[in-house]
Amino acid sequence: MADRGTDLAALLCLDDVALAARRVLAEPVWDYVAGGSGTESTVRDNRDAFDRVHLVPRVLVGAETCDLGTDLLGTPMGLPVGVAPMAYQRLLHPDGEVALAEAARDEGAVFVASMLSSEPIERIAATGAAVWMQLYWLRDRGLVADLVTRAESAGCRALMLTVDVPRMGRRLRDMRSGFTLPDDVVAANLPPEVGAPAHSGGLHSSALMVHTGLAFDPRLSWRDLDWLRRRTRLPIVVKGVLHPDDAVRAADLGVDAVVVSNHGGRQLDGAVPSIAALEPVVAAVVDRCAVLLDSGVRSGVDVARALALGASAVLVGRPALWGLAVGGRAGARRVLSLLRAELEDAMAMMGCADLRALGHGTTVAGGGPGSAAARGRASGDVPAGWSQ
Repeated sequence: MADRGTDLAALLCLDDVALAARRVLAEPVWDYVAGGSGTESTVRDNRDAFDRVHLVPRVLVGAETCDLGTDLLGTPMGLPVGVAPMAYQRLLHPDGEVALAEAARDEGAVFVASMLSSEPIERIAATGAAVWMQLYWLRDRGLVADLVTRAESAGCRALMLTVDVPRMGRRLRDMRSGFTLPDDVVAANLPPEVGAPAHSGGLHSSALMVHTGLAFDPRLSWRDLDWLRRRTRLPIVVKGVLHPDDAVRAADLGVDAVVVSNHGGRQLDGAVPSIAALEPVVAAVVDRCAVLLDSGVRSGVDVARALALGASAVLVGRPALWGLAVGGRAGARRVLSLLRAELEDAMAMMGCADLRALGHGTTVAGGGPGSAAARGRASGDVPAGWSQ
C-alpha cells in the first residue's frame, strides 16, 4: 500500500495513476499539473497525434527477451526514459524531488532536476540517481553561472537548457485559482528574494507567471547558448525545439542533444504536437546530436512509437508527478515500472529484441513500412545517441 492509502498494484496503466492522483490532490494543485495554456488545444493534440502513429510488427524473429538498456550522452540507462524537469515537486508529496529521483535510480531512468526544484540540487544528486540539471535563462547571468558550477560540483551528468519560455504561457486554470506556492514549498536552488514573488498572488493572477516574468530573461538568444557551451564541459541538451532549422543550429553550436517538446502544451497554445515534429528534426540533424521527445507520453507503446520514429529516449512529465502524489517514491516507481512492462510487451510483439531493432524500420506513422521514417532508416543506421 502507498503512504496515501492507494493500492499501487491495482494501478494497471497510467490512466489509473492519474485517477488516483486526482483523488488525493487539492483542486488547484491538480489543475497546476494537468493544465495547459490557453484553450489547452495542444495538450489534447499531443495525445491525438500519438494515437495516429501506427506500429508495424515483424514476426518469426525468434526473440525471447527484450533488452531495454542503452547509453545516452555517457549516461547508462536501464530504460530509455527520463523524468522530465518539473518544478516544485513537494507540492505533490513531502518527499518531492528526492523521492522521484530515487524512483528513477531504482528503475534505471535519468532524472532531470528542474532549476525550480523544491529540493536543492546537491540533495537530489546525493540520491545516487543519474541526474541532469535543467536551467531557465535568468536575468542574472551570474546566478546562471553559479547554478552551472553547482551542477558540476554535485555530479550532474548533463545540463538541459529550456528555451521555449521567453514568457510563461497563459495558464488559465492557474489564473482563475490565483495559484501561489505555499510557504513551505520554495525554489530551493535560488536565493529567497528571487523566488519570493511565487508566494504572493492575487485575484485572476498566477503568482508563478509573475515570478517568471521577473526572473526569466526573454532575450535568451543563440549567443547565450554559445556562452553556455563555452562555460561547461558537461553535455548540453536544449529542450523546447520544434523546428528542424533550430535543431540544426543547435547542433552547429555543439549541443549534444535536443528535446523535441512543446512543454506539454503549457506554452504556445496551438503549437505542433511534439510527436508530429519529431521525424523532421531527426532527419535534419542526422547523427550530429541525439534527439529526445517529450509531451504527451502516456504508455510504453508511446515510448515505442517515439523510438521507432528516431528518438533516442523520451521524457515523461505529468505521469511521474501523478505517481509521486499517490505514493511517493513507490508511486513514482510504479509509473516507471508500468512504462517498462508496456514497452517490453510492445517490443516483444513487434519482434524487437533490443532498442537497435526498434529503431530500424519497424514502423510507422500513419503510413506503415512505406513511410518517410521507414525509408529513412532502410540503411540500418543507428539513431544518434545509442551506444554501439
